[in-house]
This record gives sequence, structure tokens and C-alpha cells, in this order.
Amino acid sequence: MNGNDTTLLVVHAAHFAAERHMHQRRKGEQAEPYFNHVSEVAALLADATDGADAALIAAGYLHDTIEDQNVTHAELVERFGQDVADLVAEATDDKTLKKEERKRLQIVHAAHASPRAKLLKIADKCANLRALLTSPPADWPAERCTTYFDWARDVVAGCRGLNPRLDAEFDGLYARREDVVKTRT
Repeated sequence: MNGNDTTLLVVHAAHFAAERHMHQRRKGEQAEPYFNHVSEVAALLADATDGADAALIAAGYLHDTIEDQNVTHAELVERFGQDVADLVAEATDDKTLKKEERKRLQIVHAAHASPRAKLLKIADKCANLRALLTSPPADWPAERCTTYFDWARDVVAGCRGLNPRLDAEFDGLYARREDVVKTRT
């Protein structure tokens, strides 16, 4: 893929994600557009890879489309190629399962994911922790926030060691775990 192709892949993924998540809002008190989340994940991946993996960056934009927007794997293959679609599928929870089971399976599956899917998982968890620190959901008490931080740590534990920048980003955010308690009390 030449430079023009990789730029087009990322731009088209961003546009597709913006269209699909147009009416979705984050759960936080600020209710920011959901696109901000997927854009942050893509930016974290771009920074972590020095922009060298366009398919991974595109997957960052698209990582919640199957799970939240009823996009199919086949549709992603057709629009963005097998590599991007497979990365998104690897990061997708099975919404037919109960929440507790989905969360348990994320921990179990993290260690067995492909290296690039592991990077995607870490970036997603970093963005989620940052959101909890800056705009936690109004109805989440401190305990639920810290439980999420600890669960994210357990997921990321199976993904670590591939990218020092993402590991450090996650560690810095996790170190602020008690800050979310202060905003909730």
C-alpha cells in the first residue's frame, strides 16, 4: 500500500466512524460525541506506531462499529479490507452475552489476541480511563469507577510488553485511579 492508499484508508475509516457514531454520546457527565472516543483511540495508536500502521489506526476508528452500530464484519472487509476487519473483530465483544461474561472474556482473551489487537485494546482502555478521569458518568459511584480501573488493568495485563509508549500511557492513567474517587465523594 503506498502513502496515498494508507492516507485514504485512515480518512475513509474516520469518516465511516463519524457517520456511524453520529447520534451516539459518551456516558460521561459531558456527554461528548462518541466519535471523540474512537478518534482518541486512533490517535493513541498513530502516536504509538509513529503512524506506520494505517490499518491499525483505521481499526482504532472502527473498533466499536460492529459492537455498537450493527456493522458487519463482511461490510468492514468490503470497505476496508480483511486486515482492518479482522482487527476490529478481535476487539469486539459478543453483545449476546451478559455484561459480566463479556468483561470476564476480555481478560481471558487479551493474552491470546494478536499483537496489533493487543495494542488496540490498550489504546481503548487508555481512552476509557481518561474519560472516567475527566467526565465520569454522573450515576457511577466511586466504587464502580475504581472497579472499572481495576478491570481495565486486568485486561491490559494480557496485552503489555509490545509498545512501551502505550504501556506508559496506561500506567500513567491507572496511577490516577484515586483521582476519580475524589470526584465522586
